[in-house]
Amino acid sequence: MLSQTGKPQSLKETPSMADSKITPWKILDSEAGPDLPLFSTRLDRVENPRNGMRMNAVIIESEDWVNVVALTPENRVIVVEQHRFGTGKLSLEVPAGVVDAGESPRETAVRELLEETGYTAGNWQSLGSVESNPAFMNNHCHFWLARDVVKTDSQSLDGGEDIGVHELSLEELETAIADGRMRNSLSLLALGRVFDLRGIDLS
Repeated sequence: MLSQTGKPQSLKETPSMADSKITPWKILDSEAGPDLPLFSTRLDRVENPRNGMRMNAVIIESEDWVNVVALTPENRVIVVEQHRFGTGKLSLEVPAGVVDAGESPRETAVRELLEETGYTAGNWQSLGSVESNPAFMNNHCHFWLARDVVKTDSQSLDGGEDIGVHELSLEELETAIADGRMRNSLSLLALGRVFDLRGIDLS
């Protein structure tokens, strides 16, 4: 449960959520955009309810995603390391992937953990889901906790993947976050549903 630690002076005149007058924008028209390898795009013609201005909103359509926080019996965290094209850098992340057609998020979590790391678990717990980026995406990211994971197989990577696997102690995980090696927002959000990350020095 969230606790209130004090309200800034500048928020005293802010209306409550119940008083909000913000309303959804009206979609006037919609057309398909170019299909990309991982996503589809859509252009919605929308109208701003505040001033009537009309504009094109770009929507990226995607299947849902999963992120897995995997813990060994010794409470070590399984993380993967791979090059990310968007940043051009190596990234430490929790195992993750796209929900294939016909799969449930749990089935995807089990599959991705095995494929990316070779680890399996018999104890799975849902940690809920979030909207990935509602500003321009339409999908959700589902978080799963896998306990008592063990190495049972080798990796099964796609041709376009090159993934390293590491077992980190909680202290090593904290260091990786603090020094910026782990910056993936969804990985951090997933880990934050299992561990209290507030005390990590990010300066």
